[in-house]
Amino acid sequence: MPTIRILSWNVNGLRAVHKKGFLEWLQRDGPDILCVQETKSREDQIPVQVKDAPGYHTYFSSGLKKGYAGIGLFTRKKPLSVKFSLEIDGFDDESRAIVADYGSFILFNVYFPNGKASKERLEYKLKFYDLFLELVDRLKAEGRRIGICGDVNTAHTELDIARPKQNEKISGFLPIERTWMDMFVSHGFLDSFRIFNKEGGHYSWWDLKTKARERNVGWRIDYFFVSDNLKDRIKSAFIMTEVLGSDHCPVGIEMIDDVTE
Repeated sequence: MPTIRILSWNVNGLRAVHKKGFLEWLQRDGPDILCVQETKSREDQIPVQVKDAPGYHTYFSSGLKKGYAGIGLFTRKKPLSVKFSLEIDGFDDESRAIVADYGSFILFNVYFPNGKASKERLEYKLKFYDLFLELVDRLKAEGRRIGICGDVNTAHTELDIARPKQNEKISGFLPIERTWMDMFVSHGFLDSFRIFNKEGGHYSWWDLKTKARERNVGWRIDYFFVSDNLKDRIKSAFIMTEVLGSDHCPVGIEMIDDVTE
């Protein structure tokens, strides 16, 4: 089977990153699948050149709040089905997910909530986490292979943040958030990067105001998780710190699969 390359990137504004050479980068890198988060655009606001990116089927979703969140998928092979919500009964997920079923695996592209704004938003984030885990647990129990990528908005361990002590009381590195990530991994969803790299100092987000990227004072909050029944297919996992244009950088995996056939 061929190897496919899947990338995930919080672009912090799709229209903004488009002006910084996004399409040129996309054609140069040529991933089989690219998941983007925080597009900050309704579909009718996305430049036609982006929606019609050569060689890709494209899908976009955004919530009701203007200029907020938003998510997108660029894929060379058309999925068997695409959903624009987690479809959790009784819960408004703010259109934070695109779920693409490729048959051999399901890919969740998710922009998880940020809990920094208020106690209510932290509670929403934690509920989102719990309901999401219930959903993917059910699918894995059915034997489905699952990939989960996106901005999780939590640094998992002290290896994943440059200044753990200074941030332990801030949402994104709270014990309750990190405990959920421990539980997530214990349910058989593996942090693909940690399959290959156990060292600290690798981050995916840096504060723009303090020019933290230049000093590599960052957080690893963008992840690519895979269900344990996919582990043997993962050939590499990486963080693309050289890619500029956003306060986040892309993360990705290379995986053996038949998606390109």
